[in-house]
Amino acid sequence: MASESSPRYTVPGMSLEDGEKVAAILQERLHSLNDLALTLKHVHWNVVGPHFIAVHEMIDPQVDAVRLMVDAIAERIATLGVAPKGTPGALVAERTWEDYSLGRATAIAHLGALDEVYQGVVAGHRQAATDTEGVDDVTNDLLIGHLHSLEQFHWFVRAHLENAGGDLSTEGRRTERSAAGAAESGARGEP
Repeated sequence: MASESSPRYTVPGMSLEDGEKVAAILQERLHSLNDLALTLKHVHWNVVGPHFIAVHEMIDPQVDAVRLMVDAIAERIATLGVAPKGTPGALVAERTWEDYSLGRATAIAHLGALDEVYQGVVAGHRQAATDTEGVDDVTNDLLIGHLHSLEQFHWFVRAHLENAGGDLSTEGRRTERSAAGAAESGARGEP
């Protein structure tokens, strides 16, 4: 019996090795997007404060779009002859990032933390697009299409963190908690 990660077939015109390589790249993106969908829903449930309704309602369409991306990636992995892993245990065991660090928090704090989350997701997707370029045009096209939406969602988040001069309150922050704190300080007009 073949292992679930070793394809016995792949798409016509692609070697088994390339199919396996592309599927591995997509599996990491699958974990990332599943995590993003869960994180966005967590934010949706735990956001409070004066901007509650705006952020609460902004998040659900992002969740829906990311879930469609998850499905498209999982189906591409299967098309390449590999079994996609969508279980929580696989995600936690194989991810290279920490769990989302905020619970109940203000809208602006969550948006600051989401700025960091989206930076990681978008950077990972860009790298995956680069890694599949010239190897699998279909997968590359899929990832580029996802990037359009992911970057737009990131912009929606950052629009709340930007001042009239174009400066981001989260600039230079590298953790969700520090970005959340900086966003709250920026909202209060503090440097």
